[in-house]
Amino acid sequence: MTSDLTLHQRRREPTSAELAGIPWLKVLKLDEYERSANQIKVSDALPGDYVCRVGRPVTYWFGVVEGLLKMSSDNEQGQTMTFTGVPPGGWFGEGTALKRESYRYNIQALRKSIVAGLPVDTFHWLLDHSIGFNRFVMNQLNERLAQFIAAREIDRMHNPDLRVARSLAALFNPVLFPGVGDVLRITQQELAYLVGLSRQRVNEALTALEAQRTIQVEYGGLRILDLPALRSNAFARVA
Repeated sequence: MTSDLTLHQRRREPTSAELAGIPWLKVLKLDEYERSANQIKVSDALPGDYVCRVGRPVTYWFGVVEGLLKMSSDNEQGQTMTFTGVPPGGWFGEGTALKRESYRYNIQALRKSIVAGLPVDTFHWLLDHSIGFNRFVMNQLNERLAQFIAAREIDRMHNPDLRVARSLAALFNPVLFPGVGDVLRITQQELAYLVGLSRQRVNEALTALEAQRTIQVEYGGLRILDLPALRSNAFARVA
């Protein structure tokens, strides 16, 4: 059965539609594109599958074609801290790939997802040969720094509505997650895992945000109506 195979054993060639959804391929020259596209593999991750694990050596630079992943780590007390979610279009681990280090975090599928991987040697070849790819990676690193600064701020917030709002805003980052667009396919339980609140409390926060016309709850997802408001502190209620 497919579930008996590891994620690596499930790897396959990408379809043309899957390649079309990889944002950084669009900035490459023809020879760079052909070399990269021939090296990319995709795999169908099942809920709970680990894409990366703490202490494992980096072998691929990964991205999400479809689905939703979460980035987390466990502290010395065995508690799990979630850093962020990774929705469609998001590529991650460029810092680890640059330094060829072992992973310092876990990446796990929250739902059935399609994950793409570029071998780390090809990643470094692109850095050596492609100006467009270098610019893409620099933009990624810059946005990633801002993302983790924001994540630290969110972790210290005591207002649940504000935690949900700012966490949602991070998932609608057009640079890091260009595949999301205006609608994020996410359940309230998945959002609860990412935010670190109960599903019931997330539901209350979403109801408040919807009443303020910041978001619109749709079947199977959320539509952003006012991203600047979602990112700001001004609209948040006192919990």
